[in-house]
Amino acid sequence: VQLQASGGGLAQPGGSLRLSCAGSGTIFGINAMGWYRQAPGNQRELVAQISSGGSTNYADSVKGRFTISRDNAKNTVYLQMNSLRPEDTAVYYCYARIQVRVGVWTNYWGQGTLVTVSS
Repeated sequence: VQLQASGGGLAQPGGSLRLSCAGSGTIFGINAMGWYRQAPGNQRELVAQISSGGSTNYADSVKGRFTISRDNAKNTVYLQMNSLRPEDTAVYYCYARIQVRVGVWTNYWGQGTLVTVSS
């Protein structure tokens, strides 16, 4: 099982980016999915998460600007980032709790995608 993240890049302050993270391999089911980020010198922090039923949770710093969503048929989670700020600059990591066989659930992480917000 792998998680492949994409969509990072350079954006101007006030701009937008959309991150995607797709799961592949033998997947029986996916529970929670989400995004963390880590800026240089900082610890990794939760950005947003979404349950299998669609309930969402956001860090206070991104509420009202970021939107997390998922497509269960595609084993994919998205992060729409609007009104970007320089402090959003970080490497963004996706994760998912995946059922790899009956009764076995494992946390997986994507490889990280760099988001840089700068003029």
